[in-house]
Amino acid sequence: MRRADRLFQLLVELGRNRVRTARQLGERLGVSERTIYRDIADLAAQGTPIEGAAGIGYSLRAGFQVPPLMFDREELQALALGAAWVSGYADDALGSAADRVLAKIDAVLPQRLRPQLKTDGLAVLSFSHDASSRQHLATARAASQEQRKLLARYRDQEGAVTERLLWPLGLFYWGRTWTLAAWCELRGDYRSFRIDRFEQLQSHHQSMPNSPQINLRGFLDRVERCASH
Repeated sequence: MRRADRLFQLLVELGRNRVRTARQLGERLGVSERTIYRDIADLAAQGTPIEGAAGIGYSLRAGFQVPPLMFDREELQALALGAAWVSGYADDALGSAADRVLAKIDAVLPQRLRPQLKTDGLAVLSFSHDASSRQHLATARAASQEQRKLLARYRDQEGAVTERLLWPLGLFYWGRTWTLAAWCELRGDYRSFRIDRFEQLQSHHQSMPNSPQINLRGFLDRVERCASH
């Protein structure tokens, strides 16, 4: 890492609103404590309002703003590709948010860097979900964030349709489709549901109970156990 990049990253770490020791900062940046002490002294000499002392820890004075982020070519292309993926495969609200992120970045980039937001030769080929799947994805995402149950009408791979009350635990994209990780009250167990197989999906008036036994970690543990057998 170039020294200029390291100093900027040190500013970012110091601005995280908590006191960090030189040892912690050194481990984070991959340098020695001695290098951190030297860098902090250099930043302070340049007028950066760093508070703290050796053996106690350091932080930036409250209210100090870290300079705007700058990006290299690969970082800009990574942002653009990520935004293109979200626009193509997430729900409409997240897709619009991704477009706004790129617009905000484009607005503050120097003119010479703006062409780097164009991903010539790199593309996300979007085989768009139908409108109902996108809406079901948005409904599941909102319910998961709000900790509300979902009332679902689901068609399995054999074509059988059942009505279920689900506790949404998380959403996963597997390369071809989104799946909802959930606790199913009908089965009394963890289940995963393909978003494109929901015939109906709506938020329920009941909130999810705060259960230490039923959560995303429990679902993932179940998946790991099944994969190991």
